[in-house]
Amino acid sequence: MIIEKHEDPYFKSCSSHSHIRKNWLGSIVFPFSALLQQSEISGTFQVNIPPVLLGYTWSKTYVSPKEDNNGQNLKECIFLNIFATIEPQISYVTCNPELDKFSDLTDVLERAQIFKKTCKAMFPNRRITTTVFNSEGIQILVTRYIKALNPPQQFLDMFLHDSSATLDLIARFVSLIPIVPDILDENDGFDIWMTSERCISLAIGNKEEHAILLCNFFLYFGKKALVLLGTSMLEGQVAYVLTQETNEYLLWNPLTGQCHKQFDPFCPLQSVDCLFDDGNVWFNIQQNNTPMAVHFDYLKESFWKQLLPKNFQGTKPHTIQPEEIIYCETSKSMIEDLKNRIERTLKRKMMEWRPKQPTRWNRQCTYILRKILPTLELGTGSFVSSEEESEFERLLQLYWVTGFPIQMPYTDVESIIDAVYQTGIHSSEFPQTEFALAVYIHPYPNNILSVWVYLASLARYQ
Repeated sequence: MIIEKHEDPYFKSCSSHSHIRKNWLGSIVFPFSALLQQSEISGTFQVNIPPVLLGYTWSKTYVSPKEDNNGQNLKECIFLNIFATIEPQISYVTCNPELDKFSDLTDVLERAQIFKKTCKAMFPNRRITTTVFNSEGIQILVTRYIKALNPPQQFLDMFLHDSSATLDLIARFVSLIPIVPDILDENDGFDIWMTSERCISLAIGNKEEHAILLCNFFLYFGKKALVLLGTSMLEGQVAYVLTQETNEYLLWNPLTGQCHKQFDPFCPLQSVDCLFDDGNVWFNIQQNNTPMAVHFDYLKESFWKQLLPKNFQGTKPHTIQPEEIIYCETSKSMIEDLKNRIERTLKRKMMEWRPKQPTRWNRQCTYILRKILPTLELGTGSFVSSEEESEFERLLQLYWVTGFPIQMPYTDVESIIDAVYQTGIHSSEFPQTEFALAVYIHPYPNNILSVWVYLASLARYQ
């Protein structure tokens, strides 16, 4: 945004200055590995916008649809056309795993290897994962990772009051677990997967471990859920969770917590390749594997090829998951110390990023933002109380205020600094600009943290 300031109203053409002010509205993020796995990223994608954008309102001349004909809520959504590619194209190495000597149930694993080769011969570009290595280096069937597991107690208490909202919050909880970056190898045969208990205790996991954890939580609540392997236009190779409702299928992204209906035109999932639960693995043999075209009735052999036939006489592998997950409480003192450290660090960085301009902090606005942040995590309807609202109204009479909250899982302080820097809020050249910054950390069990940073820029009216 470029703002023109005139020194003298009677000689506008003679003396004026332009000031640059960047206002961050939202973001779309995709990993570099997604570009390596596919030649290009092209399509229309939903922009992640914060729940509040200070200084902005939706245009009254444009009426956004409340929902499309598939029931997808599109009110107050922003979409962006993206095309990204790499020139020249970069290739990466793939390999074909053989049956490992440190394996259990060799007869089943041999069947799994033959099944995988058969599927790859039919559709070479589709993903099929039948076996992985556990943390002890033993090759096992992926079905052994699926078992109903208990989520934290706070979600169990909530489920009695609002089951639908509870499932959304559980998906959000799983999305807060930091993710292990992709390695540049599309081979699924040498993957090492942790159990859900290990994923929770270490507070980290890969895409498949996130999907397995979310699937196991859904199974605990009696949902019919399976892990789905496929590809996404934005993320490359992905693992989703498929749930079946009364008359529709839902696709859950465990890395974002978002839920898409099967016929959602803005769902980033590009292909449906493979499904698995605690009893079997199914490979999609339908010619069209886009989510909208796929028949998810995986019991029909004309649509899905299954690893273990119905009359299979072998021993059913037992799960490697525990009976239940034991959670530990996150230290409140640690949270308070971390919040103060992040706030001090961000303020120091803001001043370093503005070496030629003074950085002034507005304490009144900071106080209001600190009150707002906890309500954003809880998703309550009213963001501010009447007292804070009146204080904020007084600020708006004196200042032109723009700002936004950003939210992210906690991995380290550097990632938070980078996220704030990318917004460009520090680059405002408007004279007499003041800033407000507030940090809030919402703790979940096992040191899984949701970090909120509220940033605001205030320019006093002339």
